[in-house]
Amino acid sequence: MRYVLGLPATVVLVSLTALAQPVARSGQEQPPAKFTPAQQEEFLRTAKVLESRSIAEGVTNSTRVTLEKDGFRHSAHFQNIDVAKKEFHSANYSETNFKDTYTFNIAGYRLAVLLGIGDMAPVSVERRVHGTTGALTWWVDDVLMDEKKRIATGTQPPDQARWNYEMEVVRTFDQLIANTDRNLGNLLIDKRWRIWMIDHTRAFRMQTSLLKPENLSRCDRSMLERMRGLTEEALKQQLTPWVASMERKGLLARRDLIVRFFDAQIAKTSEAAVLFDRPKRE
Repeated sequence: MRYVLGLPATVVLVSLTALAQPVARSGQEQPPAKFTPAQQEEFLRTAKVLESRSIAEGVTNSTRVTLEKDGFRHSAHFQNIDVAKKEFHSANYSETNFKDTYTFNIAGYRLAVLLGIGDMAPVSVERRVHGTTGALTWWVDDVLMDEKKRIATGTQPPDQARWNYEMEVVRTFDQLIANTDRNLGNLLIDKRWRIWMIDHTRAFRMQTSLLKPENLSRCDRSMLERMRGLTEEALKQQLTPWVASMERKGLLARRDLIVRFFDAQIAKTSEAAVLFDRPKRE
């Protein structure tokens, strides 16, 4: 039996065919359908590749792919970069045991699901496109801007408290996965002002220390409890083969530091001052 995120594929309640909409005659994509994450996974794995075109932004030579199945058409982001170096040097920093790999996009999504924040990371699967294996990721619908543009234009979110909650989730998640490349263009904002974390190809480092512990401040209550409950077995089951054993050990070591930090903050102040309940998305 085939499984999707640990569940039998047969639990998908509504078929893609039932949700499909006719393809627009103009060749444009339709408004986004209400697919569940499991249905998005199935679509990404099995839909026909119609076309692909290069994306000018970024350094990973990624492409935007148009997919179609059962009369429904949607885009996906395809990255096949898979680089490993003993040493890496750039203008900003140096790193040993460097990796820049599409596999971490898949792992990032699957870990987000384990932590209860899968609604902040687009679905990503492994697939061959035009003869090359890479990460095929659901194209985020209705993007308003990225965080770089928001800051440049001085645009303020309509609900500051909700925005702050989601940014705290981003900061905690990035410390957990040791994300060395959370540039502002990798945070997308949709028209409902929901934040989407994309592009995790330079994360999941083996190091056991936090990259920027000063970025930790407050934490979503459910996310903290799920981090506390992470086990090597759960990570192995959900992140294999995309994250290696030493990378999982590094993640668990950083998890321990994060949990210890928030527990200490709660002891110093109170749960109310440290923990919050992020409003669930529709």
